Amino acid sequence: QVQLVESGGGSVQPGGSLRLSCAASGSFFYINAMGWYRQAPGKERELVAAITSGANTNYAHSVKGRFTISRDNAKNTVYLQMNSLKPEDTAVYYCNARPYAGKDYWGKGTLVTVSS
Repeated sequence: QVQLVESGGGSVQPGGSLRLSCAASGSFFYINAMGWYRQAPGKERELVAAITSGANTNYAHSVKGRFTISRDNAKNTVYLQMNSLKPEDTAVYYCNARPYAGKDYWGKGTLVTVSS
């Protein structure tokens, strides 16, 4: 089992920055990749960014150049640095852990609101 707890969400003006954190606990030695997804009102959940155990990264086209995903293996924590935020980035952001086999694990989500 893996438990994921997100933090760092909040309200920010357009052009601002936020850093999300996802602290993982439990048996995660078999986790292949971790990532961030988001879901805006009335829309489906979408991948924002992901990072594998080998530190390979993948980003949604809409956030490339603005968001950076990183992981601190010593702290079992994944971060999402979000810069140049736009109103369309407003969503609930979920941390995800994908094992080599079996179901994904999800955090409860943290709300990011970008508004003037």
